[in-house]
Amino acid sequence: MWGRHREAFSMYKRMPSRDHSTLVDDVEENSALLQNSMDVETTNPSWLLSFPHVVVATISSLLFGYHLGVVNEPLESISIDLGFRGNTLAEGLVVSTCLGGAFIGSLFSGWIADSAGRRRAFQLCALPMIIGAATRTLTSKFRFSATTRTLAGMLIGRFLVGTGMGIGPPVASLYLAEVSPASLRGTYGSFIQIATCLGLMGALFIGIPVREIAGWWRICFWVSTVPAGILAFAMIFCAESPHWLYKKGRSAEAEAEFERLLGGSHVKYAMLELSKLDRGDEADTVKLSELLRGRHFRVVYIGSTLFALQQLSGINAVFYFSSSVFKSAGVPSDVANALIGVANLTGSIVAMLLMDKLGRKLLLLWSFFGMTMSMVLQVAAANSYVSGSGSLYLSVGGML
Repeated sequence: MWGRHREAFSMYKRMPSRDHSTLVDDVEENSALLQNSMDVETTNPSWLLSFPHVVVATISSLLFGYHLGVVNEPLESISIDLGFRGNTLAEGLVVSTCLGGAFIGSLFSGWIADSAGRRRAFQLCALPMIIGAATRTLTSKFRFSATTRTLAGMLIGRFLVGTGMGIGPPVASLYLAEVSPASLRGTYGSFIQIATCLGLMGALFIGIPVREIAGWWRICFWVSTVPAGILAFAMIFCAESPHWLYKKGRSAEAEAEFERLLGGSHVKYAMLELSKLDRGDEADTVKLSELLRGRHFRVVYIGSTLFALQQLSGINAVFYFSSSVFKSAGVPSDVANALIGVANLTGSIVAMLLMDKLGRKLLLLWSFFGMTMSMVLQVAAANSYVSGSGSLYLSVGGML
């Protein structure tokens, strides 16, 4: 920071005298801002200020995880009650229709967040989750998810829930990055995955009584409306993203939100950093074509590939069908689901603890190396030379 100040001062000495006054004003203004922020940089903002806002935002990720796993255990009961037992196509549609909705929702999540604001985007994310999970249409021809009596009603409900799933997590990632202190940005970012894991575990555990209690699968859907309602209501009291407010020309409101999130002593420095970032955005306009080729292609390609490889590992199949897979291997589904939830949550907690210490790249390298070794175990389990309990242990171990 002071290096840039010295560079500006050396430019001042080389400039003609008629330009000195303008540059002097700029240097003095920057010096004053820098001097005011020097004491702030030596201390980090209290995490207590931003933590409640982060927790509320991660409810969207909790809902994402819950709806990913909510049909895992109850799928057989759903198929019996709605009359499509043994129809593997119908079962697959019940599982995957929400992903079709999530695809649609994700296409509009960025536009909604930029036009309506981050808080409103969270509320719009919660709305279809509540409608799709619990209520019925105005004509009452179809009932959705929890109240439905038909396969069509279930699919429409799952699709609506999926649109909320597609909107929420991208906005959560953006919001957390914009409201978190720099010292905690990595840790808070890992809350998204932890919340997703907790949602998955909640879905897996709440589905356990479905085998003893008729119609319990409807309760599984009803329960999801509670956190969705909390998200929509609690966002009224959360801070709006200062970045979004500043982009909209509402600087005074951005300062007020920074004070809520970081404390009054950190506002000036946060606004200075925000103005520098905004000037950089204006000077470095990126065209859409540059994301597909040119200087930004490498970053986009690597980031997209990492996401794709994670999905292609088969992790969604584990979340959707682990009960059936473990049951066929002779492992009780409640034990299997508990093991999956604990394994997934453990990895997320490790990431949270190490994110700001080891950095992102090293954790990614070891994470994908671990995924590779897990798939090696799966391949070994399917080998004809391995049979019986050995194959079972390798397969279950690789999945975990």
